[in-house]
Amino acid sequence: MRTSDFDYELPQELIAQYPSKERGGSRLLVLRKDSGRIEHRRFADVGEYLRAGDVLVVNESQVLAARFIGTKRDTGGRVEMFLLRELAPAHWEVLLKPGARIREGMVLSFGDGRLTAEVGPILPGGRRQVTLTTDGDLAAAMSSLGEIPLPPYISRSPEPSDRERYQTVYARVQGAVAAPTAGLHFTEQMLEQLREQGLSVAPVILHVGIGTFRPVKTDDPDEHEMEIERYDLADSSARMINGSRAGGGRIVAVGTTSVRVLESVADEAGSVHAGAGETGLFIQPGYDYRAVDALITNFHLPKSTLLMLVSAFGGHENVMGAYQEAVAERYGFYSYGDAMLIL
Repeated sequence: MRTSDFDYELPQELIAQYPSKERGGSRLLVLRKDSGRIEHRRFADVGEYLRAGDVLVVNESQVLAARFIGTKRDTGGRVEMFLLRELAPAHWEVLLKPGARIREGMVLSFGDGRLTAEVGPILPGGRRQVTLTTDGDLAAAMSSLGEIPLPPYISRSPEPSDRERYQTVYARVQGAVAAPTAGLHFTEQMLEQLREQGLSVAPVILHVGIGTFRPVKTDDPDEHEMEIERYDLADSSARMINGSRAGGGRIVAVGTTSVRVLESVADEAGSVHAGAGETGLFIQPGYDYRAVDALITNFHLPKSTLLMLVSAFGGHENVMGAYQEAVAERYGFYSYGDAMLIL
């Protein structure tokens, strides 16, 4: 397939700039991939499509307060620092703006000097290594001075409410620069109701990198280079998932991030194996899913690797048809938008 096969027209006003008023209040498009049939529901109804014995796989990654605005200590010039990943304690891979004017050894100041960053060598892709220092607790200083990095298609500045709404209710391990957005719809009460219904909830970790927003620019998707992302699947979750499958339950992935973990650690028989590592798995139509039986996801950007992953699961014709219907029905798109359940 060509990258153009994953393009679609989206009116700008359908890109959600804010989440639904309450978690669980968004809309839900249900797609049955065997027939292509579509139903329009509310996300709060998702439990009607799940059954006892199923396992909900959720990504517990927490979004970093990754964007910092500060100054160069020597000139006072404005600088922006965006954290990408921790290389070692206090040592980070970052993006700096204006990058061309920042030299190795320069010291950047944030929060009137409460946090400083000494600039290290240039890394591949124009990224930089920095060493962060503060007089007190480093994690606390980073959290208080950094902004939650909203995606580039949200055309407003972060607001205080985003610190809570751009995190899932089960986020617990910092490391991502973007939220696993399919999970934003769940409330604690909904998860408890699903457990009472007989479902299990298996946590995984995949820290979303900045590459999640990078469109596929090559005509042939196979020529696209995926960003490496870190994952962790605990023994307890692996046992829960394998036990459910052995008992006839379904593995319901909440989000494309959960999919990438499961498919990265699954063997040919569909059993998953605990462990931590990095994955560059690129899923597109033609991929043979091994560990996922149902998928809860948001609506993704045209020509994106995430749309390709969803199309590989639900069928390209089914998914692109569902996107056309979602546009016609005025669904909200992208991170703060509505949801889709593929069975």
